Amino acid sequence: MSNEVIYFGSFLVFIAAMLSLDLGVFNKKDHVVSLKEALIMSIIWVSLALGFYAVIYFKGDLLHGITDMARLQEVVLAHKHNIKLIPDNFEASLEIYRHNLSLEFITGYVVEYALSVDNIFVIVLVFTAFGVEKIYYHRVLFWGILGAVIMRFLFIFIGATLITKFGWILYVFGGFLVYTGVMMFINRDHDEEIDPQNHKVVRWAQHVFSVWPHYEGNKFFVKRDAKTLVTPLFIVLLVIEFTDLIFAVDSIPAIFAVTKDPYIVFFSNIFAILGLRSMFFLLVNIIHKFHYLKVGLSVLLVFIGVKMLAHSYLEKIGFQTSHSLIIILLILTVSVVASLMFPKRHDVEKK
Repeated sequence: MSNEVIYFGSFLVFIAAMLSLDLGVFNKKDHVVSLKEALIMSIIWVSLALGFYAVIYFKGDLLHGITDMARLQEVVLAHKHNIKLIPDNFEASLEIYRHNLSLEFITGYVVEYALSVDNIFVIVLVFTAFGVEKIYYHRVLFWGILGAVIMRFLFIFIGATLITKFGWILYVFGGFLVYTGVMMFINRDHDEEIDPQNHKVVRWAQHVFSVWPHYEGNKFFVKRDAKTLVTPLFIVLLVIEFTDLIFAVDSIPAIFAVTKDPYIVFFSNIFAILGLRSMFFLLVNIIHKFHYLKVGLSVLLVFIGVKMLAHSYLEKIGFQTSHSLIIILLILTVSVVASLMFPKRHDVEKK
């Protein structure tokens, strides 16, 4: 059994255990998640991500079973890591590799976590438009994120295969991210609306499933006259899944601009997704205050897209993962600080 399979399998077991603990112990009963609870959950998930960063920093070589210089050079070449090894010093080269790998993980994590904020805007609209009670938010998000993990797995490893076989696809990803960032900036002030009756997922579900017209507590399915029907809550879950699918089209290429190692892309992606629920409950009532965040995210996408388009040139001038992380953090910090320093007029009038 290869090191990748063991490492990856252990990660999936860990994630399954954490999710089981979440739903089976801490959230056994449906309830409205408090700000304090959301803060604790956020701290836990961020701490776990930082802990995983430490594991990669000290033991990242175990992922691909690197035991000698030949294997190290093979892995660096295969995943296009932008580092310079020391030919006659395996230990020093290994330290350079682990340090860079951990930086790629944490940078990818920050990118995905930041882009998830835009997802929160839409999730709030979905819950509001469909009239979902707050007590059921956590249940829908839990199962929605479980589905997202499966979809991200498929997207990431298909994407990695395409990049390996067709190197030019990086330029397609880069161009797409620049376009997405520009369009996000242009439409930053447009109010998004969701029509529950005419939403494409709702229309599709009505053709495929037998739909019960009323909410039945936290149930996704009900039985009526020996027939299983889906409830509106299940339709909401499908809409959430569809929303994540749309956002994955942006976020996954964005992380491939940081690292070409599909395992690191997956690890950083999943940690960010798992922290999305707690971040949702933490920001749901104040998300509107960060009105410059969309500007920041649009700049972030354009930067990552340009980085993909110009990756060969940037490598020649010595642009490294650490530089990307600094720029990304700077963009996000400026957008958040600007939002707090220059609130929207109606927010000021409410005070």
